[in-house]
Amino acid sequence: LKAAAHALFKKLKDEELELLVQAVESRGACESGCVWAPRGEPRGAKQALPPQVLLCRLYRWPDLRQPHELKHLCYCAGGRGGCGDTATLCCNPHHFSRLAVPGECRRLSGASPQPPSRPLSSAPRGWLRAPGAPRGGGQDTSDTSLSRSTIKDGYWCKLAYWEHRTRVGRLYAVHEASVNIFCELPRGSGFCLGQLPAAHRSRAVRRARGKIGRGLLLSRELGGVWAYNRSEHPIFVSSPTLGPPGARGLTVLKVLPGYSAKVFDYERVGGAGGQQLPGEGPCDPHSVRISFAKGWGPCYSRQFITSCPCWLEVLLNQPR
Repeated sequence: LKAAAHALFKKLKDEELELLVQAVESRGACESGCVWAPRGEPRGAKQALPPQVLLCRLYRWPDLRQPHELKHLCYCAGGRGGCGDTATLCCNPHHFSRLAVPGECRRLSGASPQPPSRPLSSAPRGWLRAPGAPRGGGQDTSDTSLSRSTIKDGYWCKLAYWEHRTRVGRLYAVHEASVNIFCELPRGSGFCLGQLPAAHRSRAVRRARGKIGRGLLLSRELGGVWAYNRSEHPIFVSSPTLGPPGARGLTVLKVLPGYSAKVFDYERVGGAGGQQLPGEGPCDPHSVRISFAKGWGPCYSRQFITSCPCWLEVLLNQPR
């Protein structure tokens, strides 16, 4: 890639090169601006690669082959046609993610062991309680559902952070189109899990929290919700619209570092209600569950997400 990269660098302006250096040296921790490059293959290059594919191969994924394997991140102006010039495109390698491979899906189906009898300290909204079921724990859970007034206030979702079966901290309301969820981040804003205190944390929870790092970027885009894994470890995602149409049970998708997945599809939610998870009860069709570093289901030692050390519940407003 050396000759093609040098040919491309000669076409970039000084300010574009400075932005590229900033993005590469920070490894995406600092949200740098778009790096605008001419479309097409640079003159003198022997390898026909679009600029964004070339730089993503050079700095992030050596096995990348085609542009359709990439997705613009929500903050990239190039993905929204922000430059206004059809002759240029953004080639900042940290303005792209790779699409999660469908083959990583794992379906929750078949027999499962019975769940622990100990009640949740504050039951996730993703699993609906039966009428009259005890709340348990004595904790105030009045803010675990989204009311009509919440929708009017402009939240498109709220975030609940869990450690095993106990919710930690209050719900985090999301107003902007995207939000960073992280434990440690040099720069930026969002939902910082590192600031949420807990009285007693097990060694497993502390170890899992140490793997969250930059966490993930959650964005509401046209037609659905996307999750981009910014950390250095996999995340595991499940939602009622993630599996193939007609599938029984839920799908758990493994999203590798640097990859994105459409974790919720508004167009499919109408037929996703009333699903029953073995041992967990009926699933709310307007919620997404994300576990950091640890998977669950038939392929893992943990059968239920409530057995995962650190996980996130995304409570979505019902689309109108």
